Amino acid sequence: MNGKVYLVGAGPGAGGLITLKGRDLIRSADVIVCDRLVDEEIMEMIPADTERIDVGKNAGHHPVPQDRINEILLEQARAGKQVVRLKGGDPFVFGRGGEELELLEENGIAFEVVPGITSAIAAAAYGGIPVTHRDFCSSVHFITGHARAGKELEIDYESLVRLKGTLVFLMGVSNAGQLARGLLGAGMDPEEPTGIVENGTRSNQRTFVQPLRELADAVEKHGIRSPALLIVGKVCSLADRFGWFDRLPLKGKRFLVTRPEAGASRLAEGLRQMGAQVTVRPAIRTEAIRPLNISDGPYDTVVFTSAAGVKSYCESLLEEGRDARWFAGRKIACIGSATAAALREFGLQADFIPSVFSGEALGREMIDGGFVTGDSRVLLLRTDMASRDVTDALEQAGIAYEDIPVYRTELLAAEETFAPEEFDVITFTSRSCVEGFTGGKSRKEFEDCVALCIGEKTAEAARRYGFQVVCSEEATIGSMIAKATEI
Repeated sequence: MNGKVYLVGAGPGAGGLITLKGRDLIRSADVIVCDRLVDEEIMEMIPADTERIDVGKNAGHHPVPQDRINEILLEQARAGKQVVRLKGGDPFVFGRGGEELELLEENGIAFEVVPGITSAIAAAAYGGIPVTHRDFCSSVHFITGHARAGKELEIDYESLVRLKGTLVFLMGVSNAGQLARGLLGAGMDPEEPTGIVENGTRSNQRTFVQPLRELADAVEKHGIRSPALLIVGKVCSLADRFGWFDRLPLKGKRFLVTRPEAGASRLAEGLRQMGAQVTVRPAIRTEAIRPLNISDGPYDTVVFTSAAGVKSYCESLLEEGRDARWFAGRKIACIGSATAAALREFGLQADFIPSVFSGEALGREMIDGGFVTGDSRVLLLRTDMASRDVTDALEQAGIAYEDIPVYRTELLAAEETFAPEEFDVITFTSRSCVEGFTGGKSRKEFEDCVALCIGEKTAEAARRYGFQVVCSEEATIGSMIAKATEI
């Protein structure tokens, strides 16, 4: 049986601007056929085992011709696969989506179209330019600024000038001079405001506003490159007042998140909301240990030092046909708020959380506050690479404990082609992330790198490798994000 093709608009760039349906289809597809303009943040949504076919194009360079792209979609569907054709912006706004559907329709292949937010509106909005405003215009017009190879632009400039609306030119950077001359020759005021939005909605977005007579010079002066939007109209005069995106505290900053994929989303999303460009490259991988074979034992206190430990152990109980009733009569201690939140997902409440979210504080405060005593029987459920902060404190106090690893931590060395200097800040949420990221590299390679660390123990590990360390006030993701704005 034939498969099905979903023509999905990826939006203008920022990952948060893809539709929910588009995101869900990306996660369930057998194969993704993707464009150059699809942002890395969206590519990170693709499962690791999903096949990817890159058919990206650059201006004047089409390594995969359009006819071949159409054939690839047909071939993949005939192989019985669920195919997502992932296109920047909206597939039907100068996206050649109609051309890609023609061959499918002719061959009886089922398809659906999932619209995307077009950059014609979104990039302008991120540049502070509303494409319509009743004080300035009553219409907006989308025009392609790109012609077929060997062809001239066919634009009725006189008609566009008479409309007195906002003109939005897509793919027009290389022809900016020709577009400006055409509008001026048709009688448009040389002082008409024009806007340029390069890399719209991305952290490296740049916005420039100038009169029409200076449009071509501005493109050359600022080195504007595709993708970029050209906007002509009085609404461009609002960019300085409405340019909210350029005011975000982390706009233009490049962050690398080394946290495992399962926990990276909150940190990455928080940084992105502040305007940062974020790349996620996990430095460690965690894997649940099975079987655990933990006896009911004489334990009266259970201690978790990570959300991963909570998830592994509680899921093992469910796999064995048991549930949260196993904790009846036992006290639970957690290293911090994130671990406590993981407990709540399984219907459990932490009885003890230290004032400082660290292993050292957890051990010391449990003892000093009488949460555990010489009569206690403590069960520690942690990683196989756990530090001795908690166990040293328990041993010094003469408190009996059993330390059982419930998940493994694997260090993932950075790729050979990976260059730390490509980023302004590298984030670490554990000592193992530091070890995984720096594996096999010398201290000298990191002396110019800024490391944002979640706590002092992680900061100590980063300093040993020569990083310029900034430590969050508290050992929480929220505190890391707040500290990032001070760097």
